Amino acid sequence: MIVGSLQESPDPTPAGAFPDPSNLTLDNYVAIDERIDLLQGLLNSGIFTGGVLLGTVVFGVLAGYALAVLHWRGRGVTFALALLVQVVPFQLLMIPLYVLIARDYGLADSYLGMILPFAINSTAVIVFRQYFLQLPRELFDSAAVDGAGELRTLWSVALPLVRPVVLTVVLLTFIGPWNEFLWPFLITKEQSMQPLAVSLANYISNVAASAANPFGAVLAGAVVLAVPAVVLFIVFQRYFRTTNIGSGVKG
Repeated sequence: MIVGSLQESPDPTPAGAFPDPSNLTLDNYVAIDERIDLLQGLLNSGIFTGGVLLGTVVFGVLAGYALAVLHWRGRGVTFALALLVQVVPFQLLMIPLYVLIARDYGLADSYLGMILPFAINSTAVIVFRQYFLQLPRELFDSAAVDGAGELRTLWSVALPLVRPVVLTVVLLTFIGPWNEFLWPFLITKEQSMQPLAVSLANYISNVAASAANPFGAVLAGAVVLAVPAVVLFIVFQRYFRTTNIGSGVKG
């Protein structure tokens, strides 16, 4: 993909997978940036994805902790509903959600309208619940004896022990909204607010054929879209390991 984005003339042969110094150029990046503004698209993607990540982690941790540690009536039913949500495809809910967000809430052409349907991720809730269930109960009992409330226990005792899974949820959640183009396209037609994935989809369907090298320009946009996800994985990959939660218990 990187080699193709740098080619002045497309080379569809197997040899085209390897860089040819005589056929390398940055004009493809310039061409697509002139059409869709890559930096603005990246900023919009960052706002959309950052809002989704914040909601996913905050609500996922709170709900997962409540389902795993706290005892309250209806906990089993709530967990069953969280599992049931997994079998409902998002595409089935898209039209009702659009009517709710755009017409009832009046959040069309807004970042909040793009973020709100993804703010709570049932998969993240289930993952956090399962990891919180693995923590020794003695840790929470000791915190209660010391006078810590539930929020203090969650922040000071539980979260440090499941930090790798928090980072894993962040990375896995990041990929979805970062590559999402259908829902933001429905919510806003303002090009200045559209994430990069939406701008690329519009470019491919509308104006790519008018570029000097449509193949290279599309690949250049794809490279820009992929780089943040690759960098995020490289930075946090060392944290994706099992935490030795048993070491927190004496004896």
